[in-house]
Amino acid sequence: MIIEPRMRGFICLTAHPDGCAQNVKNQIEYVKSKGAINGPKKVLVIGASTGFGLASRITAAYGSGASTIGVFFEKAPTEGKTASPGWYNSAAFEKEAHAAGLYAKSINGDAFSKEIKEITLQTIKADLGQVDLVIYSLASPVRKHPDTEVLHRSTLKPIGATYTNKTVDFHTGNVSEISIEPANEEDIANTVAVMGGEDWAMWIDALKAENLLAEGATTVAYSYIGPALTEAVYRKGTIGRAKDDLEATAFKIGDKLKDINGKAYVSVNKALVTQASSAIPVIPLYISLLYKIMKEEGIHEGTIEQIQRLYADRLYNGGEIPVDEKGRIRIDDWEMREDVQAKVAKLWEEATTETLPAIGDLPGYRSDFLSLFGFEIDKVDYQKNANELVEIEGLVN
Repeated sequence: MIIEPRMRGFICLTAHPDGCAQNVKNQIEYVKSKGAINGPKKVLVIGASTGFGLASRITAAYGSGASTIGVFFEKAPTEGKTASPGWYNSAAFEKEAHAAGLYAKSINGDAFSKEIKEITLQTIKADLGQVDLVIYSLASPVRKHPDTEVLHRSTLKPIGATYTNKTVDFHTGNVSEISIEPANEEDIANTVAVMGGEDWAMWIDALKAENLLAEGATTVAYSYIGPALTEAVYRKGTIGRAKDDLEATAFKIGDKLKDINGKAYVSVNKALVTQASSAIPVIPLYISLLYKIMKEEGIHEGTIEQIQRLYADRLYNGGEIPVDEKGRIRIDDWEMREDVQAKVAKLWEEATTETLPAIGDLPGYRSDFLSLFGFEIDKVDYQKNANELVEIEGLVN
C-alpha cells in the first residue's frame, strides 16, 4: 500500500518500512566508514529498536563485528496497518546483519517483566554463553513493577513551582508561552520508578546471578543533562530526579561488578529529536536553535554519529575512559560548549513565531522527526506501494 505520515499531536501513527530500512542502512554505512573499533564481541541492548539503543546495536555490530541480542517492545504490523517504526528498524537491522554473517536475535516484549528477562537470559545462555557489553536504553512512559505489579506512570513536571517559558509547535512553527504545574511527591516517585535505575540494576543482577557477564564486562545507561534554559522542566524536574537515581545506580552496579572487573557508566548524551523529546514542552524550540548553531559550527551529530564517537573515543579508546567529576561519560561535550550555549541563550530571547524561520532550524527538526518513522529519507520512493507486513528474521518470541 502507499504509506504516508499520519500525525496526531506529537505522534506519527504510521511508519514506512522501506524508509526505516534505508535509515538503518545509512547508519550502518556511517559506522563502516569510520573504521573498526576494538570493542565488544557479545552485546545485549535493552531498548534496541530506536534512537540511541538502535545506534548502539549498529555500532557494536558494524564497528566491532559483535553478536547482538536486542530487547524491545514494538507493535507488529497487521494487514493494512503499519508496524511501529522500531519493528521495521529491527527487521532491517537483522536482515542486514544476517546477510553480513553477524549473529543477531531480537526479543519483543515488556523489558520490565520477569518473563522477558528470563527469555533473554536463556537466549544468551544458549547462543552466546556470556555478554561483554550491556546497553540500557529504555524509554517508556509506563512501567508495571515486576514484584508489586503496580503500574507506574512517569510525568514531565517541574518541582516546587509552576514553570512558564516559550515553546514551539514544530508542525506549525508557532511560538507560544506554556505553563506547567509542579509535581507532587507521588508524581516524583512514579517517574523515578519508571525512568530511574531500579530496572537497570535488576537486569544486571539477573545476568550476574546466571554467570552471563564476561570478565571485564561493561554496562552503560543513557542520560541527559541539558542547559540552564531547560533545567526547571527537565534536570531539576521529575525526569531529573529519575536521572539522578539512574546515575546513582551506576555506582551501585559498579560495586557489584568489581569481582569480575566489570564497570558501569552513565553516558550523558546530546539533545536529539526523539519521540519522547518531541513531547516535552520547551525542548523542540531549544533543539531547533541548538541545531542551527551546531550545524553552522560543523559540530552537529545525529544519533549514530554520537554513539559511534562514544564507542570509539570513550568506551573503547584503548586507555582510560574519561569521566566528569560525578563519574559520567560526557558525550554532550559539544552541545554544552560555553560558546554554543551562549549563542543559544541569545537566540532564545529573540525567538518568536516571526523570527524562528531565520534563527532556528525547524525544517531540520521536522525532517529528523519524520525520519524517526521512515519518512523524508533520501533514496526512498514514497509513491511506490510498500509491503507493510515485514517480519523480523531472528525474533525469539
